[in-house]
Amino acid sequence: MNWLNIPAKAFNKVSEQAALARQGQLTKPPGSLGQLEKIATRLAGLQGELKPSVDKVMIRVFAGDHGVVDEGVSAFPQVVTGEMVKNFAAQGAAITVVAESLQADFGVINLGTVNELPELPKVQNQRIAAGTQNFCKQTAMTEDQLSAALTAGQGVAVEAIANNVQLFIGGEMGIGNTTSASAIACALLNQSAAALVGRGTGVDDDGIQRKQSAVTRALELHELNTNNVNTLKALQCLGGFEIAGLVGAYIACAQAGISILVDGFISSVAALVAVSINPTIRPWLFFGHQSAESGHALVLNKLDAQALLSLDMRLGEASGAALAVPLMQMACRLHSQMATFESAGVSEA
Repeated sequence: MNWLNIPAKAFNKVSEQAALARQGQLTKPPGSLGQLEKIATRLAGLQGELKPSVDKVMIRVFAGDHGVVDEGVSAFPQVVTGEMVKNFAAQGAAITVVAESLQADFGVINLGTVNELPELPKVQNQRIAAGTQNFCKQTAMTEDQLSAALTAGQGVAVEAIANNVQLFIGGEMGIGNTTSASAIACALLNQSAAALVGRGTGVDDDGIQRKQSAVTRALELHELNTNNVNTLKALQCLGGFEIAGLVGAYIACAQAGISILVDGFISSVAALVAVSINPTIRPWLFFGHQSAESGHALVLNKLDAQALLSLDMRLGEASGAALAVPLMQMACRLHSQMATFESAGVSEA
């Protein structure tokens, strides 16, 4: 897994400065477009272009089941993961509606549904196992399984390069994965389960107690409730195949010079893991929205990230991030197509 530590593509400060200078000449008061200006100038530095664009978008949803569901942490049974993969294939999910609207390259990567799935359109079968193990009793993944999941994420970057993708969005589908993400976040942030465990799919108060109990027991079992936790150990002990797939995809896309738009709580925890492993990738990460999941704000704060949207969403599957794509595209178009004071004949202040 040495590839995880290869530095991300370098940020082009010359292009960023040129873009900042252009922003200063556009027919508007300086800074009046707020975050839209920052998106455009940052993308200029990432892409090495005065006028960047994010019109070629790839969305990949990683799917996998979680053994911790045995602890009663979800409002839905594990079979739903596979059923939702079929729904993605049939273009009946929220993310597929949004992806079609964006004309994005959409696909699903099955890394570990409990039940084997038939061949489905837009679904790559890279099933590692029938879900992870119950992390309250043993490590969620073996080292080989962790490596396989990370490498599956790396493969997404290879595909993105081949298709000249400018923006990658990763999504996840896996019953029980908010518990897994919460446990990882607790380990990396050295926080209690109470601070990071939310309702996920909509569990009741008793369900919240079961989730908090499962996370607390897992942190104690794997000795991850201390400072200076080993990130890969935390991912192996507590993670899901789909979370590890996202980690691999984020790192590999940044290494390839492809900008990344991160989705909600679970995807942001994957980003936290990825940045902890390879800090050089941080400039390549944009954050689409702040989830209604209670722990997301803590994760974003640790990443020094400001989400583009806040819509009280907690669906996952890349849906919130995908909704932020038009905002990024508009930022680029405003930057590229607005007149300058000189070209418009407008007097400057």
